[in-house]
Amino acid sequence: MKKNAALLAIVALVSTPVFATHIGGFIDPNAPTTSTQKGGFVNPNGALTTVKQAQNMADNAWVTMHGNIEKRVGDDDYLFRDASGVMKVEIDHKRWEGQTVAPADKVEIQGKLDKNYNSVELDVKQIRKIQG
Repeated sequence: MKKNAALLAIVALVSTPVFATHIGGFIDPNAPTTSTQKGGFVNPNGALTTVKQAQNMADNAWVTMHGNIEKRVGDDDYLFRDASGVMKVEIDHKRWEGQTVAPADKVEIQGKLDKNYNSVELDVKQIRKIQG
């Protein structure tokens, strides 16, 4: 009897993640997506950076930006726009944390800059909707 109870408990613990659901993500009018997970980067100084400023910053610099996700351009790749310009951002499915974001929604994104020879991309560690 004890063996059956122990086996049942182990099976229940091991199979729990299988039943987890992923909700939220960017809503593209042409192709909606969904995913969720908690956690992410929190910028300790809270200073905002614009897309234009980020273009001139060092590789691996941590930034916080406000703007809009315009559209999805790849599996985890999106175009982010603020008043100063447009930047490609990479947002892993787990970073959406159950949020649903449309192009009209203003968001705050935080993450690390990834500079290559001719391009700058932001690896987003946290995204959240903001008012205004």
